[in-house]
Amino acid sequence: MAAGELCSDGPVLLPTTVVGSYPVPEWLERLKTDYHRGRMSFGQLNDIHDVVIKAALHDQTLAGIDIVSDGELRRDNDIDYFLARMPGITIPNPAKAFYFDYYTADLDGTLPGSYTDPPLRLADDFAFTARNTSTPIKFSFTGPFSLARRVRNHRFGSDRDLVLAIARLLNAEAHALAQRGARFLQIDEPFLAGCPEEVGTAIEAVNLVTDGVEVTWALHVCYGNRYARPRREGHYDFLFPAVLDAAVDQLVLEFARKGYEDLPVLAKFGWDRDVGLGVVDVKSDEVESPELVAVRIRSALELVPAQRLVINPDCGLRHLAGSVARAKLAAMVKGAAIVRAELTPMLARESSSVAIAPDSVI
Repeated sequence: MAAGELCSDGPVLLPTTVVGSYPVPEWLERLKTDYHRGRMSFGQLNDIHDVVIKAALHDQTLAGIDIVSDGELRRDNDIDYFLARMPGITIPNPAKAFYFDYYTADLDGTLPGSYTDPPLRLADDFAFTARNTSTPIKFSFTGPFSLARRVRNHRFGSDRDLVLAIARLLNAEAHALAQRGARFLQIDEPFLAGCPEEVGTAIEAVNLVTDGVEVTWALHVCYGNRYARPRREGHYDFLFPAVLDAAVDQLVLEFARKGYEDLPVLAKFGWDRDVGLGVVDVKSDEVESPELVAVRIRSALELVPAQRLVINPDCGLRHLAGSVARAKLAAMVKGAAIVRAELTPMLARESSSVAIAPDSVI
């Protein structure tokens, strides 16, 4: 299913969405850090998370986003929320000087091969979000390759075995998410661009995650967004041809910061599914104008049909100030609306001009 078909008012051309994370205010950073220093109970922190997720949903709805997210606001970062609850993983020191720091994680036990009760309980997170919005939801989680990069592997004979074991766990989580009503799931692989020689293993693991889960699947690959700075630079050609075998419906890629020189790679290698087009630079506080967003969308339309484009920021919004993130989202929605208005009459004319074959029977 195309992402535009998930929208609540029926299929939408150039649907807008987010990649995942939402700004974390300084006061919330302090409270999260207090929790990790033993100054706040988990129950108190969880209540605060409920409040900020509702606020993030409200912001996205006001901006006019077609497919929203929970802002990943329960998570300290892109890794720890998952590893800390995985069976077989130990965290020698659960305290943190700052909430956003990474844990040291060791694989000392065994990751089970099957799960009757998925341990990460991501479906509970989705269910809370679904109770608090009537807008379609994208639910994202970090992929097995990136998670494995932060684990000291003391048990498996190879890192590939660890990646695939985590993938099987995430597949159980994905099944539980679908059973609770999730229709759009995204796998994030922020570490993959730094290990291009291992893209085959990453795609093998992605296919284990998606196996048998009938939802719309997206794969997000960027160049890092730690403290609003890229971890690395490069080009998306490293994904191909391996990613053509990925059992996903959409690639969500970073373009606004880097430019659109990588777009021809998609056509060159024959990517024929949806593209999540990054049109907002999340590593800059400068707010794009709607007209600039429209220009970026038009550039992509030269290579990707409108029916296969989804409009989103380059990456998560975590490191932006709330006011900047809201302004960028509003500009993104307005820019998409400009191009949608240009395209709709054109597509209507094309549809009405389709000739009936001479031998057609009416």
